[in-house]
Amino acid sequence: MNSKTLGVVAAVISLALLANHAPAQDTTVAKLEPVVVEVGRGAHRSPLDLPFAVTVQTPDSMRPGQRHLSLDETLWLIPGLSVSNRNNPSQDPRISVRGFGARSAFGVRGIRVLRDGIPLTLPDGQTPVDYLDLESVGRVEVMRGSASSLYGNAGGGVVDIRTSDPPPVPVSGAVRMWTGAFDTRRLVAKTAGAADGFGYQANVARTESDGYRDYSRQRMTNGFARISYDDGGGSYALEWLGVNTPVAQNPGALTRAQFETDPRMADPLSIRKGARKAVTQSQFGLTARHSVARGEIEASGYVGTRTLDNPLTFAVVDVGRAMSGGNLRATLPFSVLGADHRLTAGTEVQLQNDLRLNYTNCNDVPPLAAPTATCPVLGVERGSVTLDQREIVSSFGSYLRDELDLGKRYTFTTSARTDAVRFRVKDKLINATNPDDSGQRLLDAVSPMVGILARLSESHSAYANISSAFETPTATELGNQPSGAGGINPDLKPQRSTTYEVGVKGVGDNGLQYNAALFATGVHDELIPFDIPASGGRRYFRNAGRTSRRGLELGLGIAIRQLELGGAYTYANYRFVDFTVDTAHYAGNRIPGIPRQTLQASAALHGSLATLVTEATLADRMFVNDANSESSPGYAIFNARIVSSALWNGSGAELTFGAQNVFDTKYISSVSVNAAAGKFYEPGSQRSVYIGVSLLASVLPKR
Repeated sequence: MNSKTLGVVAAVISLALLANHAPAQDTTVAKLEPVVVEVGRGAHRSPLDLPFAVTVQTPDSMRPGQRHLSLDETLWLIPGLSVSNRNNPSQDPRISVRGFGARSAFGVRGIRVLRDGIPLTLPDGQTPVDYLDLESVGRVEVMRGSASSLYGNAGGGVVDIRTSDPPPVPVSGAVRMWTGAFDTRRLVAKTAGAADGFGYQANVARTESDGYRDYSRQRMTNGFARISYDDGGGSYALEWLGVNTPVAQNPGALTRAQFETDPRMADPLSIRKGARKAVTQSQFGLTARHSVARGEIEASGYVGTRTLDNPLTFAVVDVGRAMSGGNLRATLPFSVLGADHRLTAGTEVQLQNDLRLNYTNCNDVPPLAAPTATCPVLGVERGSVTLDQREIVSSFGSYLRDELDLGKRYTFTTSARTDAVRFRVKDKLINATNPDDSGQRLLDAVSPMVGILARLSESHSAYANISSAFETPTATELGNQPSGAGGINPDLKPQRSTTYEVGVKGVGDNGLQYNAALFATGVHDELIPFDIPASGGRRYFRNAGRTSRRGLELGLGIAIRQLELGGAYTYANYRFVDFTVDTAHYAGNRIPGIPRQTLQASAALHGSLATLVTEATLADRMFVNDANSESSPGYAIFNARIVSSALWNGSGAELTFGAQNVFDTKYISSVSVNAAAGKFYEPGSQRSVYIGVSLLASVLPKR
């Protein structure tokens, strides 16, 4: 252990002793009441009343002092869910639930992501999360497992990120300043308040960083605003999300030899080609909910735009996008022959309209080279147009759920949803050597689910369910054809899955919260990424025959006196059952990109002067290709921070000092599955120390 590590450890231990120097408190621990969740789509129930795996996290209250830089901080300590920070500002973190989403080359796949119930996921199933504001997050609700019977195109589950409630004061404000390793700086300004049923909140943040790796500089401004009104019989909310990222460099993945030599280095090809992205996005959402008789009606809608300038190693991609959607849902309790039912019916529509242009990337053309047909002007990044098409994706789904109470202890739930996702391409680059590649495909499915829940007691329950799901290829995955043609890949099929699951969950009088789930999922036509060596890094997709996912998920939380402990364990035995590529047979191999075992644990020690937070992540090795010929080694990472605040009636200051990867472990945080030329590995950051200062002020209501 070097001197820097010893210094960090000594500082953390000293601060821990300071944090624990608090007067004795009452040792009586009240029973933790479960919260009501929204992710059940109209259920408005405690997680103990839902026949599937649901986890609720309140990140800032459970583990204070977060920087809100990336989703790997927010979506942590959730069994079955993995967030791999790529340390690449041009690529979103790789998020997977029960292995769904691990194939993603960019954005999020296989998971439905919502913000206050409004979808961030596009109708083709992809979710860019670079514009997702984390400063305003109050809680996160995660439904793990097949969610298609309620949400459609979502094989792995649902992540619903909920905004924190505004404080019950007319006016409050805060300024947060962060600085740390790799020249990272973040400045946040916030305001919020509530009075007479009205609430408002808004924040804007500016983030600048040179990044852990070479060629990973980022400049980003993002914001969030929300106004709401609740008159007792109904609630209404209008919110906005937006981001402007003029610079986000892409260092690319490395070979194992490159990683061992220098994990901070960038892929030389990424530098030569100037790989990066610049993005601007804005989205408005409106939600209205009204009580009717004993039930309720909810309607929501959203509109948004996105522009993307994305030089990659194989092309310069230019996308202009417009998206919109709406949802209408009604929930009505009723009784038939003495049996109590709760019926929910809904319909949902989404539209995605992209204008996509691909150009030859001419960044690596030598200054004295002769002009060519593909790079006619020397020194100009964009060469000849290789793709010019409009891509329109529309989805329409309707769902129905019935919850039947069988006495006081049992609830039987059935639900089903029909979905139709249409992909249309209008080719605008047509000439003698490039035929018209216009076309369309309709991918549809019916996704049923049945489940039963038994209330073992007021605070404990058990459940079982059988569910199905489908997941379409995204527009990009359908458009990247190995033949090099434009249009839509006619051979790529949606993957379909069936899950069998049992679980238990509960809360205890000793401050205990727990959940456990055991599941088996069979997937047909699983979507598998691959590279072609001469493609310059472009990702293609094919269907595997069958795969099997068997897993165990355990979540635990304890709050005793001043100490809060949390843990999440995931066992993932995910394998190919029937998969042959050319003459290679992969049956029995592990599905790449997913560690077999993962353990996360946290401890928060609350003292009179400060709070100490420690976090640990232990992950097994994971294979990086279908052949299982290479793997990323396992690792153990530890974080620690101390948060000290001096507040009076909501006003005051807060100081945070922390370190990520305290012991400076060299590790691989993410992988690029089946990448060409052995470029599988995305290094994790070395130890980084940071400090944050927050200034808060509130105007108390008049008495």
